[in-house]
Amino acid sequence: MSGKSSAEATLALLDDEGARPPDTSIDTVISTTAGPWTMPMMIKARSRQSAGSYSSAPSSSSAASSISQAGSTSSPAITPNGAQASREARNLVQHHQAHIRENPYEFMRQLGAYAQGTGWRSYEHYVGSRVLYEGYTADVTARVLNSAAVRSRIKQLAQQRLDQLDLPRTQRAQKINELEQQLFDVATETARKMIARLDSVQFFKFFGATVNNILVRMYHQGIHISLDEFTVFRQVAQEAAEKKISLLMLPCHKSHIDYLTVSFLCYRLGISIPHIVAGENLDMPVVGPMLQKCGAFYIRRSFGDDALYPVVIREYIEQLLSTGHNLECFIEGTRSRTGKLLPPKLGILKYVLEAVQTGRTADVMICPISVQYDKVIETDSYVNELLGNPKEKESIWGLIANTRVLQLKMGRIDVRFQKPYSLKGFIEDQVVSRKRLRQDRVAFDPANNNEHKVMLLKALGYQVLSDINKVSVIMPAALVGTVILTLRGRGVGRNELVRRVDTLREKIISRGGRVAEFGGMTTEEVVDRALEALKDLIGVYHDLMEPTVYPLKRFDLSFHRNQVIHIFVSEVKAGGAVPGQRMEYNFLLAELGFLSQTLKNEFVYGTEGMVQNAENTIEHLQTDQVILVEDDMIGLSPAERARGRENFETYWLAAVSLFGLTPLKNGSGLEDDILWLPEREFHKRAQVYGKTLHAQGDVSYLEAVNQATMSNAFQRYHEMGIIIARRSKNAKSVAMMALHPEWTPRRDEAGVIRAEGKLWSFLERLGSFRRLVPVQPRARG
Repeated sequence: MSGKSSAEATLALLDDEGARPPDTSIDTVISTTAGPWTMPMMIKARSRQSAGSYSSAPSSSSAASSISQAGSTSSPAITPNGAQASREARNLVQHHQAHIRENPYEFMRQLGAYAQGTGWRSYEHYVGSRVLYEGYTADVTARVLNSAAVRSRIKQLAQQRLDQLDLPRTQRAQKINELEQQLFDVATETARKMIARLDSVQFFKFFGATVNNILVRMYHQGIHISLDEFTVFRQVAQEAAEKKISLLMLPCHKSHIDYLTVSFLCYRLGISIPHIVAGENLDMPVVGPMLQKCGAFYIRRSFGDDALYPVVIREYIEQLLSTGHNLECFIEGTRSRTGKLLPPKLGILKYVLEAVQTGRTADVMICPISVQYDKVIETDSYVNELLGNPKEKESIWGLIANTRVLQLKMGRIDVRFQKPYSLKGFIEDQVVSRKRLRQDRVAFDPANNNEHKVMLLKALGYQVLSDINKVSVIMPAALVGTVILTLRGRGVGRNELVRRVDTLREKIISRGGRVAEFGGMTTEEVVDRALEALKDLIGVYHDLMEPTVYPLKRFDLSFHRNQVIHIFVSEVKAGGAVPGQRMEYNFLLAELGFLSQTLKNEFVYGTEGMVQNAENTIEHLQTDQVILVEDDMIGLSPAERARGRENFETYWLAAVSLFGLTPLKNGSGLEDDILWLPEREFHKRAQVYGKTLHAQGDVSYLEAVNQATMSNAFQRYHEMGIIIARRSKNAKSVAMMALHPEWTPRRDEAGVIRAEGKLWSFLERLGSFRRLVPVQPRARG
């Protein structure tokens, strides 16, 4: 691709024909590949457009990028502050024919293009370190097993085992050789099961063709990327490849489909495919080896007391980074069942960070990626899990190979790329900024201080989550789901639904958020498509003056609503106080601080700091008539007081359930010190307790009885010192939990818990942010 500009190279990759001569003009390429798809970071100019239109407002300024200058049919986006931000979108599979019955000739032509390796399908001129050649796995495995780190650990463990044996000196030399060979065999088997097997480009192209067809059949509205974002991403990848620096791709994780989507995009767009960190649960017959041949490598979720296993993993990752191979890791560690981003898991990040700190690699480029779906295929299983039902065993292949799933029309996929940044630069910035904050304290030294290293890792993890939120687009299904879940009445007519979707879209954009947009389609058309995708979750009253939609499955819809909530999280906190309460600004800040700390594991906050976030939030809430500011006092508007807050409900419910850990009186009238219960058993009891309170009207929302959110609450209470934890001393060694003695309530002489103490005060303060809503009677029959 030498000789082409970055924009030209990117546009050429989007040419689905893939067989154009090298001298094809850029104008021809654009006219063939550019569709009507656009990104919606623009504010709708109502004076120039018809109400409800989703078309973009033209920019008065000249195009800043060579892409726009080349003659693209789409206008640059306009940010809320008027700055130009061209984010032209492309549907990568717009011309793909997924069904042989609809167009047999085109379908067979596509298969022939894959078989012949036409254009991008050949995967010969990708950017990045070389993969997919015969002998690749053997080369990597040999380097790992013969590394100084693995050999040293084998010798160390062999010597430890030898020292435990009572052997004569004459037998020790032979025995230690045997022990070393046994441990080497264990390391070899670990590597065999773990390491990605990227030996065949032919298999990868076959798998790529299969995945392409599967994704297009499931997501019939296409796979969309921002052309501008990818141009930058590819340019950074090119510069990194020249320096033998790896890209660490860090996508969010909402579905098993994520494993396929990012790798397919790398194949489709000419980036060296990443080695994907995957859990051992995916290493199953048939699908496990297939994913390994496409870059997956499997690791255990827990290493236990195995002293050899983590050394093999660390060495494998460092080998990949030292040779500039790309890595993909889901920053959340597991799929989000709620639609919100989960707190970051830091295990793999720790290996990568230490590889840079120790000089095994000069640097690593951090690449946050957002992958959004109109609908995920695991919705039903997510709901069952969150309600505490037994988890059904599932596999990625079982999900996508289900013929019923392949017939579903689940909308679209949108993938967005944050501009990659240097891990080494991030470390240096953190050291400088924290040095200014620490002053008289111990200097911030993450290379030699483990406590500081953990602080750095957390800062990196939450920065990545914040970056993912920034580039994420709000899908049409999320807009519609959010509106329907925030209805004050039982339902809403179509025209009012369209108006509210428009209003929500404008509010998201005014706060710097981004909304997926469908070219020149009207809001009415977008809403209709979203309703079709959500038809199993939304009910319709037909025997009225106009069709009226209502939430049929609130719990399911909350997954879509939660994809919007991060944009309004500051307002959720500020608007959650007691209905009749008015407070001064400083008191409001104190309350915001309390909630921010309590909900720390639930949301990803903006990086501007609490005071600045609070000022911006108050301004937005005043504009939206959610709060009233009078005589330097801040309070809720009358209309807002009627609304509820299910996220506060969950944390309140978790806190109430902790009273179940209060020790009982013993026979002598003295209190036991601590009541330990198995963690899993207590979580189940708490959820059943929550369902009971919901049935009796003391908890307003069934969504509050959410297993994932309650687990986050208990984890946060553990971090706050309210809960203590340990492992049981029996053979199974299960996780146990109890109340910290300082937080344990006391009982009176009759055995009744007293309404006093730290836990009671905490519950009272948290409860002040609840607002119960009227309970609707259950339908009969």
